[in-house]
Parts: sequence; structure tokens; C-alpha cells
Amino acid sequence: MTSPTCWTEPQRILVILAHPDDPEFFCGATLAKWAREGHTIQYLLLTCGDKGFNPATMPDMTPDKLCGIRHAEQAEAAKVIGAAPPLFLDLPDGYLIPDLNLRRDVVREIRKHRPDILVTCDPQNLFALYGINHPDHRACGQIVLDAVFPAAGNPAYFPDLLAQGYEPHMPKEVWCSLTNQANTVLDVTEYWDVKIQAVLKHKSQAQDADKLTERLKSRRTEDSTDENPRYEEKFRVVKYS
Repeated sequence: MTSPTCWTEPQRILVILAHPDDPEFFCGATLAKWAREGHTIQYLLLTCGDKGFNPATMPDMTPDKLCGIRHAEQAEAAKVIGAAPPLFLDLPDGYLIPDLNLRRDVVREIRKHRPDILVTCDPQNLFALYGINHPDHRACGQIVLDAVFPAAGNPAYFPDLLAQGYEPHMPKEVWCSLTNQANTVLDVTEYWDVKIQAVLKHKSQAQDADKLTERLKSRRTEDSTDENPRYEEKFRVVKYS
């Protein structure tokens, strides 16, 4: 695996993931690093995570109520990272399917925001640290990659979008987080505490803040120690320029 060279100019970075808190959990330290280097970061979340609660422990919660809460939590977390206020498609949590309609929607957003760098997650990652990877994560990655190629930069795809003024656009790089096929690794030790602070803004999902903080701090590299920890975030990067 390699560490990429720094970009010489500020980049427009679009992060397309499934749920609130995915940006922070998957690659929050990297995003914090990029924000502090002067790059512009915009989140686009496909759902609002409205099913992310346990009725046994949150008996008064409803999906509609949680959706509003998670919008607010994600906005606070984005501030910590240094990203712009997040955008949402507000599709139903848990039901993402990589069909043509959603592919068109994502192509529209890519053409609208015209990112230099696009961040999503690896659709081939069936298993994660916590067990089976959420199907929305895998569907989101598939949707985004299918939107990038061959559709986003080709005017022959989705001509209705062209008629609406969404000109073709191709990102220069696609960074897939939550991957077991990494080809790029970043040392993000300096920004790990920022990642933790951002994750903790998702209070509806992080009800035991101390336990979650301990878990995140334990994810140090094997060649470091508790006294001198080092942290990395890994990606599968595809470059088109």
C-alpha cells in the first residue's frame, strides 16, 4: 500500500455514504485532515438512519423523530470535522437498492457538485469489524461506483439530466473507505481525537460515550503502543487523471 502525495491545490470533495455517522466512523480522521489542509468537503447521505434505534431501550422513539435527531447530530459532527452542512436524500434506512433510479439521482448529484475527489465505501466488503456489513453500506458503494463509471462523465447516459442543465462531470479520484482491498493508507494519528469528538456528536448512536471512546482509541496500529498510539485509515483509490 502507498501513501498518496499531497494535492497541490484545494480540492472539492464529495462524500456519499448511506447513513449519518458513516463519514465519521469510516474516515473521519482523513476528512478532518483534508479540511484542515484547506479542501472543501460536502457530505451527501442517502438515508437519515431512521431505523437506528432499539425499541427496548428507546421505547418513545419513532423513525420520523429519529430522522430529525440524526439530521441535527450529523450537522454538529460535520462542524467538528470542518465539512459543509450535510445534505440528505432521506431515503428509507435499510432499504437501499442499487437500481437505475437511484443511480440517476447520484449521477445528478455528482454533476451538480462537480467534485474533484469522491469518497464512498467498498461495495464488496461483506464483513466489518462488528460482523456483517450493513446492506445499505454495500448498496451505497455499488450505486456510487456505477454512477461514476460509466455514467457521470458521459452525456449519453441519462439525457434527461443533461436537459435539466446537469453537464457531464468525472471526478479525478474515487476513494472507497471501509475496504478490505486497500491500496492507500494515511497516517491520521494527529486527527484521531477530532474523529472521536465528531463520532460522539451522534449521541443517539453513542449512548455510552466512554465505552465508544475506548473502542475507537483501541484501533491503533499493531506497531504502536498505548503510550504512543498511531492510527491509520485505509482506502481503495481509483484515479481517473
